[in-house]
Parts: sequence; C-alpha cells; structure tokens
Amino acid sequence: MSPKPLTFPAAGPVSGARPGRPRLVKLLASRRRKQALMGALFPVIVAAGWVFPLAGFFIPLCMVLGLGLAAFRGRTWCDWLCPRGSFEDAWLARLSRQTRIPEFFRRAPLRLAVLAFLMAMLTWQLLKRWPDPYAIGAFFVLLLTVTTGVAVVLGMIYQQRAWCYLCPIGTLAHWLGKNRRPLTLAAERCTACQLCTRGCPMQLQPAVLKAAPRMPHGGDCLKCGLCVAACPRQALDFAEAA
Repeated sequence: MSPKPLTFPAAGPVSGARPGRPRLVKLLASRRRKQALMGALFPVIVAAGWVFPLAGFFIPLCMVLGLGLAAFRGRTWCDWLCPRGSFEDAWLARLSRQTRIPEFFRRAPLRLAVLAFLMAMLTWQLLKRWPDPYAIGAFFVLLLTVTTGVAVVLGMIYQQRAWCYLCPIGTLAHWLGKNRRPLTLAAERCTACQLCTRGCPMQLQPAVLKAAPRMPHGGDCLKCGLCVAACPRQALDFAEAA
C-alpha cells in the first residue's frame, strides 16, 4: 500500500511565529528532489560494487562522514545525505504497509546486539582479508547488500525507515548527536493536532514536548524538518545549541 502523501496545511498569521518558514519550504522541496535522485542511484551503486569491488570503500567513507556530522548536527546525515535513507523515503515507502515500527526496535538491547554483531563481523572480515583492497572492498559491498535486503524486508512489513533504528551507524549517530540541534516546541501555540507525528519518517511524536522536556527517542530525529513544515501553528523549530 502506498503511503498517503503528506500535505502541509496553510498557516495563517500567527502571533510570535518563528521566522524562516519560506526558506524551510524551499529546503524541503530540494530534499524531495535530492532523495528521488539519490534513491534512484542507490541500487546502481550497490550493483556497481559487485563489478568494481573498490567501490565498496564508499561505505566506510559514509560511516565516517555520518558520525562526524552527528557530532555537530545530530542524525542529519541519515536524512539529507544517506543514499539508502533516500532510497527508503523516495521509493521503498511506495511498497511499505506503513504500520507502526515495533517499540523494541527502538530500545537499546536490540540495537546494541545488532551493532555488536555487525562490528564483530566487520573486524573479523577485515583481519581475514587484510591487506587485499579488492577483497576488503568486496566485503563492504556484501555487507551493504545484505543489510539493504534486511532494510527492504523490514520496510515492506512495517515502515520504510524501520531499519534506521537498527543501522549501526544510525545507532552510533543517535548517541553521539543526541543533544545536537534538538527539536523545540512553543507549547502555547501547539494544538496537539498530531500533524507533526504524521509527517515524521521515524514515527516520533513531537507534540509530547508540550508536556515533557524531552521527546522519547529524540536522538533519532533526522532533522528533516517535515514536522516543522507540517505544523499549522509554526510551533516547532530546531535549537542551534544544546
């Protein structure tokens, strides 16, 4: 079942509204184009890796860049720059059942288990294949292919971003960037309409910030801005320092 397209309600004048909404709308339009392009290229990148194993070194580069960006901007990489994330939002979402991502996917025990298993496998394979760059690159391609297969299955069963809770780089970025550019809510303007929740690709619930200082699983916010754009009262924004 294809997901219902998110429509952003027109917002009338709001007293004390936060600035920058026109810029955000333009930014989100750019995001959609970027995700459509990168999402279409992602299967080509995976296929090319099987022919040119050295292309597999693109994967550790993405890992380093993703974690480096998380230290300053939170999980921004996972939405705006991750090729697989773009594929999930732009294309896998069309095949997804769009059901609730299981809560245990979001909790530390399973995420730590997946992280530990994949990191152990990575270390073992690197030592086994060292120093042959072609063999190492081929393993990175295999790793990307297998995890993408898992991501596709989970995305079709639940929601397209289900794997993003289990992705080792996503998990590390969650912890590393947990308090970077947190989402903030002007409680006096929030009407609890839940449009922000409906727009979130990670199925977070920004409206809970009306009654709580922190949003559950807030470290997994991808800084995509969809909730900010969806809010008809312009109550949401990202803090630049935390």
